[in-house]
Amino acid sequence: MHQLNEDIRDKELRLIGSGGEQLGIMSADEALRIADEKGLDLVKISPQATPPVCKLMDYGKYRFEQGKREKEARKNQHVVEIKEIRMSPGIDVGDFNVKLRNAQKFLADGNRVKVSVRFRGREMAHTDIGKKLLDKFAEQCAGIANVDKGAKLEGRNMSMFLSPKK
Repeated sequence: MHQLNEDIRDKELRLIGSGGEQLGIMSADEALRIADEKGLDLVKISPQATPPVCKLMDYGKYRFEQGKREKEARKNQHVVEIKEIRMSPGIDVGDFNVKLRNAQKFLADGNRVKVSVRFRGREMAHTDIGKKLLDKFAEQCAGIANVDKGAKLEGRNMSMFLSPKK
């Protein structure tokens, strides 16, 4: 947060005018007097400099503009979500294709996708089936996605991460 007007208690300040021009080094009282004459606020913009740098500006207008810029930046940014696709080792071709289409849609929207295969009971003895399934999935998505993390077994789940190609 910026220090304003009377809050600035430094002996010497480097003053910058409202147009960006250097007005020199002066006392805080003198700088405040100049700000009052021009109907502007004295704002400390660089407190760590020696002497500290202050600028003459309309602080209310500055805050409004800054808020507007931040709002615009938030509007333009896209939050990347991680979408999850879950399968079992015994998945059939039709279901596999539905899951594949969903994953491709997620990737097209710019989201990362976590593809996981869940092993239950005796399926744990055949983790190779799950590995083949994930490899096939990655191969089908190769045109639009990169494999971030390859298939890895964690407990009863084997998962891999796909991210969209730029």
